[in-house]
Amino acid sequence: MDAQSYNTALADLRTLRDQIKKARAALARLEADRDKRIVQLASYEKAKAERIAPAAGLSVADVVVLAPSLAPDSLTEENTDVPVQSPAPATHAPSKDAEYEPAAQPAAVAPAMRTVQPQVAPADVPAVTAAPDAPRTLPSIPEGEAGDAWFAHTPGLASTRPNFTQQARSTVFLDSDTGVLVHRQQTHHLDLGSRSAADILTAVFHAIPEGVERIYITAGDPWHRNADRYPYLRDAVAAWLNAPTPGWRTDTGRGRDRMAGHFVHARNPVGRYQLENGDSHVEIRSVGEWFDTDGDTPATIRDAFVLLWQALRRHWPDAVVMGSPSQTGRDLWTRTIPQRGQYADGFPVLSEELRGLLHATAGQGRNELITPPRVPEQLPQLVEYDRTFAYAKHAWKSPVGTPRRITAATFAAWSEKEQIRALYGCGHWQLRVTVPDTWNHVGLLPAPAPGDRAWYYPAAPGATFTTWAGGPEIHAALTNPLQPWKIEILDGILWDDGKPLDDWAKKLKETWTNLSAQAHFQGDAQQARASHLASRAVRSILLYGIGSFAQRPRMVTGTTPRTLERDVPADAEIIGFDDELITWQKPTGFARDPNAHPEWAAAIWSGARAALLTQRHRDDDTYAGALHTPPGTVIAFRTDALYLTQPQNWPHHHQPGDYLLKGHLTGPLPAPTTEEELLTLRDAGRAALTATGQEA
Repeated sequence: MDAQSYNTALADLRTLRDQIKKARAALARLEADRDKRIVQLASYEKAKAERIAPAAGLSVADVVVLAPSLAPDSLTEENTDVPVQSPAPATHAPSKDAEYEPAAQPAAVAPAMRTVQPQVAPADVPAVTAAPDAPRTLPSIPEGEAGDAWFAHTPGLASTRPNFTQQARSTVFLDSDTGVLVHRQQTHHLDLGSRSAADILTAVFHAIPEGVERIYITAGDPWHRNADRYPYLRDAVAAWLNAPTPGWRTDTGRGRDRMAGHFVHARNPVGRYQLENGDSHVEIRSVGEWFDTDGDTPATIRDAFVLLWQALRRHWPDAVVMGSPSQTGRDLWTRTIPQRGQYADGFPVLSEELRGLLHATAGQGRNELITPPRVPEQLPQLVEYDRTFAYAKHAWKSPVGTPRRITAATFAAWSEKEQIRALYGCGHWQLRVTVPDTWNHVGLLPAPAPGDRAWYYPAAPGATFTTWAGGPEIHAALTNPLQPWKIEILDGILWDDGKPLDDWAKKLKETWTNLSAQAHFQGDAQQARASHLASRAVRSILLYGIGSFAQRPRMVTGTTPRTLERDVPADAEIIGFDDELITWQKPTGFARDPNAHPEWAAAIWSGARAALLTQRHRDDDTYAGALHTPPGTVIAFRTDALYLTQPQNWPHHHQPGDYLLKGHLTGPLPAPTTEEELLTLRDAGRAALTATGQEA
């Protein structure tokens, strides 16, 4: 392309831009007319949001927002942000993840429909064992004015301090295997019948007639009761949630609380129900969202939640334990937003384009299984080290302010000192990476693999690849103790350094420390166990709270009768079917989430991945991490954990980020070649370490 054709193409692009603006203006007028007609229809005394929604192409909750008279009468002050149920086949609704919940959006409720499919949770990211043949291509920032326009904030969207007080919900704890239910200080023994949602609701409300708003299932997983009838566990969960519940219907949300519909998750689903002829709203949740249980009674688990609430109240006088850790974490963070100073008006949200770029190019935990011949066929040992409360160590510095674009030319023009300062700061960089010719250790930087958000870590000498990475990982690659990697900066996003999460993380770290100490020194066994569970809940609040900043594009999962196959959305992916229903899913873009800050999550994740490679312990004048082990001794990375063939003398002072010896299995052992084999060895190693009493 020569200069003349380039200028002509630019002129054509500007013309197209103007046409798009006109089309958007026309669309806005049509949407305004639609909204006006909905309000008019709502004036009819028998109008129902469920009928208006499909006619308007909106969700039921969207209609309720426009016409509040169609909403239930009861209101709540709990402003939660949780997944919502999918709409009728012809409409769209937002999808939210139990671990990474974006902002609440109005949503339809159709009891016969399947709900949202979750994104992969931190501990469930599959291991990548080898470099793929056809890796996906990561997006880039457009050249010129088009790309420069990305470097802005979304108008009118910012994280602000709430001006209301959360209201606690009446909560009970139920073991669905034994029927033991704990409410406040009382224990009840229920007959749960078939353990269907209907039987559970009937039994609980018979025992607690004054009403319950949240039922935590502590054991039993009733949503798995017919799992053998379905090809996928998620299908069994969806069938359990959507089974008939006489006297109840799927909750459509209420007032400020936009929770609506059920949330399908293979292990930790959420069922939301509303009394047909009353004001009762109740949700059935799994306590597994908060921590793993090991035969703990409902009474112990209730004590853990009480201790958690009391510990949080020492730092947040208005703290409320909400339905999930991510909701709780995000709510607590908003209550640390400064009331004075530069960000008293809130933290602005990035442009949708930059949020989309970060979603596509900033992965979370490193999950990699290294197999023979890179490791021995027979392992002498398998030693597991887990970084204690890892993310809390990396929340002290985060990106703030309006991001700047740093092109390759700009970066090259800087002095070495300026380049080092930029790479050590809060940035996200597009790179061309070359592995040294004599490299013989693990890979240092992620490269895209096939599949959504899948990554592998090239380690072959001389390998070259293009990727995106955060400053901490780049710094580790350039200054690692073995030899520096060759890195070429192609493009970059650079923010000012700030501390938007520091106060929040410090308070959670102190809460975690206090509860951990109680668990260690408490003389009563049940209270010691409750304190331990409460400390694990604090970990989840921080872990999933950080994840909730990493807004994901909304994903809708729905079903359509086989007889109406033509009604499956054209852009939907069919993910399953049986004799009656077709199950599909489709993305629906980003929500207008005032607390969407993927740049914060990306920075913390990058720091955590870098610390798996090398981490300095200043007080001990030593280092820890994979690069401080001999070549061929690293078996796997799993989010915050390292699996090695040799034990290490790494310091552990019970501080966030310290490497804790978690499992130790003596060999010889066959090297795991699948994630399932790794987890089997992991569990055996943990059991063996516990049996020998060697845990740190």
